[in-house]
Formats: sequence, structure tokens, C-alpha cells
Amino acid sequence: MKKSMVLIGVTLVLIACTVAFAQDKSKRPSPPANAQCKFSDGKTVTIDYSSPRMKGRKIYGTEQEGALVPYGKVDRTGANEATTFVTTSEVTVGGKDVPAGDYTIFTVPNQDKWTLIVNKKTGEWGIPYKWEGDELLRTDMTVSKPSSPVENFAISLPSTGDTCTLHITWDDNDASVDITEKK
Repeated sequence: MKKSMVLIGVTLVLIACTVAFAQDKSKRPSPPANAQCKFSDGKTVTIDYSSPRMKGRKIYGTEQEGALVPYGKVDRTGANEATTFVTTSEVTVGGKDVPAGDYTIFTVPNQDKWTLIVNKKTGEWGIPYKWEGDELLRTDMTVSKPSSPVENFAISLPSTGDTCTLHITWDDNDASVDITEKK
């Protein structure tokens, strides 16, 4: 009887440890990260995402080249769950209106121009993309080359007053679009 109680106790501890490890997103190969823009009035835009690593892989290109993220196809813009975009103020993204609220973002990368998608559906896994009917907007992003390849996928939101610029940077791409607070 004592042995079976000890065995049950050990089993429960192992299960609890396994569940805790599985829920610890910082232990994932693509750990969680976030970016935030704070406007002059204190309102914010916050983006939560998972940050994959290059690990010697070809990131952007054609499917024939074996690229991880093929040109012309919707990408989850990070890893794991869909990347969240939360704004506490009405903003414009690439000149298009976005009401305060919770959204997800996706991108369509191409060699010379990217498209940012802001989607009203939240809480989904990143891919495959099947939420066209829930799109709030699509807008163009400008693409430039960072000074050297970027190993870790990153999103940043540097700000100036009532405008911040969304940067999505990975490998040899930096795609950007302005986000402006509406007053």
C-alpha cells in the first residue's frame, strides 16, 4: 500500500513538471518576445510574437530554393501562435484606419515589397492562414536590407511623438510601415 502511494505521488509530480515545462514558452526553440510603442498621451500599441532563429536556414525566397518563408505566401510573422497586435488607441497603419482593439498580424513577403495583414480573428495558431474573411486591412510595407543578416526574428516599434514605425527584421530583410495615432 505504501509503495503504491509513493508511486502515485511520484507520477503526479512528474506529470505536473511535464505540464509546467510544456507551458513555459521561454523554453521553446522560438521564445516569446514583444514590442511596444507608447504614444505621447500614454496609449500604446503592443505586439506579442515568438522569435524563431535562422540556424543556417534559407529564410526568404522561392519554394524551389527551399526557403522557410516562400515569397508571395501568407506568413504567420514569427512562430507558434499568431502574432498579436493590441492597440489602446485608434491608429492608422500604412494610412488605413484600425480601431482600438485586439488583432493578429500576418505578412506576405516578396523580394521588393511586403504586405501587412491586420486580422480581426484572434487566438488562432499561426498557420495555415484561412481567415481572409476576417481581415481588417492589407497595406504595403517598405523593404530594406539591414547592415548584416539578423539571426533572431525581431519586431520593433520605435516611436516619435504620435507615430511609430513597425519593423519586422530577420535574415536580410527589414520590412516597415508607419503606425500613427488618430486624435
